[in-house]
Formats: sequence, structure tokens, C-alpha cells
Amino acid sequence: MFDQPLYVLGMLCLGILLSEWLVRNTFFKRFGTALVVILLVAVMANLGIVPSASNASPVYGGIFTYIAPLSIFFLLLDVNLESIRKAGAPMLILFGVGSIGTILGVLAGMYLVDGAEHFGDLYPAISGMFTGTYTGGSVNFNAVALHYNVMEEGTLFAGMIAVDNILTAIWMIVTLALPSLFRRLRKSDQVLPTETTTPTEVHVERESENLNIISLSIILSLGFFSLLFSDLLAEWLATMGIAIPSILILTTIALVLAQIPAVQNLTGGHIIGLFCVYLFLAVIGAFCEFAALAEIGDQASRLLILVMTIGVVHGLVVFGVAALGKLDWDVAAVASQANIGGSSSALALAKSLDRMDLYLPGILVGALGSGLGTYLGFMVAGWLG
Repeated sequence: MFDQPLYVLGMLCLGILLSEWLVRNTFFKRFGTALVVILLVAVMANLGIVPSASNASPVYGGIFTYIAPLSIFFLLLDVNLESIRKAGAPMLILFGVGSIGTILGVLAGMYLVDGAEHFGDLYPAISGMFTGTYTGGSVNFNAVALHYNVMEEGTLFAGMIAVDNILTAIWMIVTLALPSLFRRLRKSDQVLPTETTTPTEVHVERESENLNIISLSIILSLGFFSLLFSDLLAEWLATMGIAIPSILILTTIALVLAQIPAVQNLTGGHIIGLFCVYLFLAVIGAFCEFAALAEIGDQASRLLILVMTIGVVHGLVVFGVAALGKLDWDVAAVASQANIGGSSSALALAKSLDRMDLYLPGILVGALGSGLGTYLGFMVAGWLG
């Protein structure tokens, strides 16, 4: 029963419900629902209450394939293009800096664990895989792995996926916490206002959004058909030799629709998009699996040291440059999250930070990372090879 899709989906929804209750009624309100969802579902997965990464449910794949991009679409329907101008250039700069930080982190991590000795012939490939995945998401991880046939080392490959997911979950927690911490340390910092109301008022307003059948039907129809059109158009363009990620097409459609007054008057998009984000974060938590590391023995500790070193060096570079340039901590966090987790993670973080002006910049640099990461991954692998 535990692997039945309906059971898994039901448990994920219950996890979101419990997380929201904890945030509203206990000391967990200091952490926010996004962070609590990740932690709670991670505990559930490691206790065997829901499937983990090694026996992943088809529900997880469906959430990554459909729910995550739909969350981007629904939340972008509220984006005012005027609000993103100040975040655009700093976001791009910090994302580029973060990519350099990732490469430096891979080199430092491999030096610490003596990767050339312990990983042998796979040393260049593993370096390239982690460079790719922490530049723009796991699609780059798999691209490099396929080229070097790393999947043939089944146990090691599973361990690499496990540590990748562990750092991805940890980094969401880190980037949720650091902006608030840094603002306390540097009290002159101010968060750029993105709404005329206070964060608490915004939170209440969005959770009490009115829903009606007509608006709900229109919003869902727009989302489903836009996602379908984006995928089909991306496939058709690929046959013509033009590689455009479907997420960029979907983003463009959402932004165009968001400027239409009739669409702006629709209600329900915030609630649907927010719930989709929480489902996505729940799966991130479920993929934070520690049991898989036991199967690879001594290599597990080396892989953990490697990815933790990558995260520390990447973070020091990104937030160090942000500190030197006196840039917005939230922008640095979203840019970093776009590196480590990709577009959907960047959007989830921007939403959790209540920074609507960072939705689009985060998605765009995350999409950039999906392409750039593969090139950087192969570059590092070729260099070390």
C-alpha cells in the first residue's frame, strides 16, 4: 500500500497540512511553511512512511514534470513586469559568480577527499556531474552521467544521487535562513518593498483569496493548455535545430497573460500556485535519503564531504560578493538557489521570502543554468580528464 500513488499523494498533502498547522500554532512559525515541509517529509521518507529516492513513486516524477512548472505558471500570473527591473542585473551577476563558486567548490572538495585516488577513472566524470547539477539543476547531472556511463556503477551512482538530494534540501534551508540572519548582522540593510502591505498582511490576504468555479476553471485551463503548448513547441523547435527549454516558453506565456486585465482579475492563482510549490518542496524533502549512503561504505563519507565543500565554497563566494557589493541578501539567496536547485527551487524560495519581484529573475537564471551547467560540467570533466 505504501507505494500506491494515491497513498503517496495523500501523505504529501497531509504533510503540507501538518506543516501549515505547526507554523500557525507552534514555535515553528519562526521557520515558515516551506522549510517545515522539507524537514517533515524528509523525516517521513527516512522512516519509511513515504517512498524515498531509491524507491521513488511515480507521483514524484509527475510532480517534477507537471506540478513544478505549473506552480511557476500560476504564480507568474501575478507578476508586474515593472517590479523586476531592479533585481535583473544583480541576479544575473550573482548567478554567474555562483557558477564560478561551484567550480571552485568542486575542485576544493575533490582535493579534500583525494578524488583522483579514490574515484579512479570516474574522477573527471563525477567532478563534471556535480559542477553541472550545482550550476543549474539535476538535468545537467544526468547529461554528464549519460555521456560517461556512470550509471553502470549502480551503487555509486545511487549514492551520488542521494548526496545531491541531501545538499539540495539543505541548501533550501540555508537560503531561507541566511537573508534574515545577515540582515540582523548588518542592520542598515533594508528589504526592497514589493507590496504596499506588510508581509503578514500579504500572507493573510493570499491565503484568504476568494475562489469561484469560473475563475478556477479558467486558471486551470490556461495552465494545462499553456504547459502542453510549451512542451509541444519546444519539441518542434528541437526538430528544427533550435533548443529552447519549454520552461522559458511557459514563462513567456504566463508573463504575457499576466499583463491582460481580464486575467489579472481572476482569483485563485496564488493559492493553487502556493500549494503546487509546497508539493514540489515536499518531494525535495522525500528525496533527502540517508539510507542509500550505507550501501557505498567509505565512499559515502567522501561524497558527503565533497558536496558539503561545494556548498560551503559556493555560498562563501556568492554571499561574499553580495556583502562586498552591498547587494540585496534575498537576491543573493535566490541566485544561489537557482544554481543549486534550478528554476523551480528558485521560485519556491522567492515565494517563501515574499519577494514577487524575484520570481521572474530567479526562473530565468535557473533556466540559463539548465543550459550553462551542462557546458560547465563537460568543461570541468574534460579539463580534469
